[in-house]
Amino acid sequence: MPSECIIIITAINKAIAKAAAKSIASLISGAGMLIFEVNIVKQQLFYYIYSLTMRILPFKYGWSSNAPVSAGASVDISEELITVDFAVREAPSCFCQTKEQDGEAVWEDSCVEVFLKLPWGKEYLNFEFNSKGICYAARGENRENRKEFSKSEYAQIIRKPSGVTEDGKFYRWMLSVQIPSTLLGNIKDLRIVEVEGNLYKCADLAPEPHWLTAFPINNAPKPDFHRPEAFLPFIPFVDK
Repeated sequence: MPSECIIIITAINKAIAKAAAKSIASLISGAGMLIFEVNIVKQQLFYYIYSLTMRILPFKYGWSSNAPVSAGASVDISEELITVDFAVREAPSCFCQTKEQDGEAVWEDSCVEVFLKLPWGKEYLNFEFNSKGICYAARGENRENRKEFSKSEYAQIIRKPSGVTEDGKFYRWMLSVQIPSTLLGNIKDLRIVEVEGNLYKCADLAPEPHWLTAFPINNAPKPDFHRPEAFLPFIPFVDK
């Protein structure tokens, strides 16, 4: 088999997403290793990815290449929902779970995140979740000027945590989240909109903190997920 092949980063349909949610964790293997070798060639369009099975987007290490943690996600864009299925495998030293209520600083826990931006305007949204599905979400044009979600907005985010299980010397957990189009604006069909964003894994207060990204963030000497210039499209796969 060739060591490299070109695929376009794309969303996947619901049937594949459901299967991916069950299989991502088993596909991610090796402490601190991802199941794909990713080599950025043209940031706006292509990644070179050696893929064993399906289009599961792995998270590249951003600022912590030695942390014993790996993660991946699948993305599905339907008419009214954006569904992200996360899977994480990490050593106990990378795990932290303390936050219990929406609006708390879940990025200090073992946390997965999706940032989303529509093609018009400068505003983007950040959705951050710990392993229990506890969420912090906000909108704004940059890191400093953000407006946190209201209780009614938090209630619209569907979260399905798998719970944390032990796998030898590692913890595994998965989280499926569904973000309705009503939180992004008055959009009739998300499938015809080029939604951009990035996906992250972090744990600021874990014994072994780490910061992983799906799409690369260049020219950032320290962890900084609020970089909309590094967002890439989540291209929807639409059933005919």
